[in-house]
Amino acid sequence: MSATAGSGHTSSGEQLQLLPSGRPFGSLYSGNVRAVVARGLKATWGSNWAIMASGFVEPVLFLIAMGIGLGSLVGTVEGPGGQEIGYIAYIAPALLAVSAMNGAVYDSTWNVFFKLNFAKLYQGMLYTSLGPLDVALGEITLALLRGALYATGFTAIMGVMGLITTPWALLMIPASVVIAFGFASFGMGITSFMKTFQQMDWINFLMLPMFLFSATFYPLSVYPQAIQWMIQALPLWHGVELLRQLSVGTFTAATGIHVLYYLVMIVLGLILTTARLRKLFLK
Repeated sequence: MSATAGSGHTSSGEQLQLLPSGRPFGSLYSGNVRAVVARGLKATWGSNWAIMASGFVEPVLFLIAMGIGLGSLVGTVEGPGGQEIGYIAYIAPALLAVSAMNGAVYDSTWNVFFKLNFAKLYQGMLYTSLGPLDVALGEITLALLRGALYATGFTAIMGVMGLITTPWALLMIPASVVIAFGFASFGMGITSFMKTFQQMDWINFLMLPMFLFSATFYPLSVYPQAIQWMIQALPLWHGVELLRQLSVGTFTAATGIHVLYYLVMIVLGLILTTARLRKLFLK
């Protein structure tokens, strides 16, 4: 032991090495995710509740404007399993997927960007006993809570509008949380590479075409085959298709593929985010 340690004084670097002793995951995880979540909930309730509400209202406005307005002109369309459903019932599950994505992406990108580059919050957290996996899971949990609130509220509105026609449709709520988990786990990792507001604009640039072209408002079949393959690689398309199937209680092999897509996305996103936080702060 060094003379500094022997005299009862340790540097911050030595503290980071000493604190993880005895942990099953070393310096990565301390098992105290709840501390990150508790801090985030207090901060959100104190300052960000209005922004949270705005993220929920946008898809609801699209549902009313497109579903009722445009729906009166479109009539019925072919839904999952080949059955004819009203246009508003067709786009409602898609907009629910968009709502889950919006909630998760905001919390895991812009919120994280500020904490990472301006508040220096994560650097302070990692000088405590918390590890990068604690921070990643805590921030992603906050995004999931937001996604779950959006999904529950949106599903309630669908029920009021008479768009819930089968008990299977209630599975859209946990499925929306899975969708939010996928976007949140990757969002935080990608944001760790961003250093300026101009770079953050790329996130909105990527989200907009996903929203417009992931078969949200019309079937995938309207596109040429090559474009269809590109769209089927997008995460939002898998979310839209999954929730559409659940909304009418139609299950196929594709249902499992959509779920598997998000499970892989979640695992890879957690690996990326944890690795980035460790590289940035535990050098």
